[in-house]
Amino acid sequence: MHRKHVPSMGLRYWAALTLVSIFGANLGDFAAHDLHLGHALGLIPMAILLSLVFFFERRDNSWTQRYYWLAIIIVRAAATNLGDLAASDFKLGRPLAAAVLTALLALVLAFGWFQARDEGPAAKEPGTLPSIDAKYWIAMLMAGTLGTVLGDYTSFGMGLGTRYASLALDVLLAGVLSLGGLRLFVLTAYYWFTIVVIRTAGTAMGDYLAGKEVGIGLPMSTALTGVLFVLVVWLWKDEGSHRLRTA
Repeated sequence: MHRKHVPSMGLRYWAALTLVSIFGANLGDFAAHDLHLGHALGLIPMAILLSLVFFFERRDNSWTQRYYWLAIIIVRAAATNLGDLAASDFKLGRPLAAAVLTALLALVLAFGWFQARDEGPAAKEPGTLPSIDAKYWIAMLMAGTLGTVLGDYTSFGMGLGTRYASLALDVLLAGVLSLGGLRLFVLTAYYWFTIVVIRTAGTAMGDYLAGKEVGIGLPMSTALTGVLFVLVVWLWKDEGSHRLRTA
């Protein structure tokens, strides 16, 4: 993905990623349950949509982040279905599914595919994301699926319920985000660990908002979190990307 289409990594990025994780969790559940696509069949239209996003992104030379965030939405929704597919439909159970996904994600990162020193001078810019290529999206899908399984396990497997799981995971997320000043040589580990934590917290929060405790239901929760995400991305100016654009 071209640098013109990628946001910088800062407070705006993490806030938007947190919101899209909640939205994606609700969207995946909405497609599987309310649209009656199921966990497996719902992946087909998501794969088609993601292919279209990448197709048009390659042919657009304008400065826009819409392709990155559209891809993130789709990957987040697909990760919800994949997590439920692995833990429930395939009957792996959440602990085993989480262990397998953790090993796969660690294997991807262990190959050094996302190390900043291999990504050229652009990676040394403050707030620059890892290289956004096919391997990045594979890792993003795996991290999102792992976060889905961990979020469900925290809410249901540990018996905390969605409310207290959301509270505990939000505290953990706040602590992780406070480490945002880490230097470049540990940025890769920090980035992907944060991605998993954000998705774990987003899964629990999405279930909480859509569940009986809040009472707004899955369709309304999906719509509200989607609108809030769009407003944050649209109205919050990305100063990091502005500096890259005018450099």
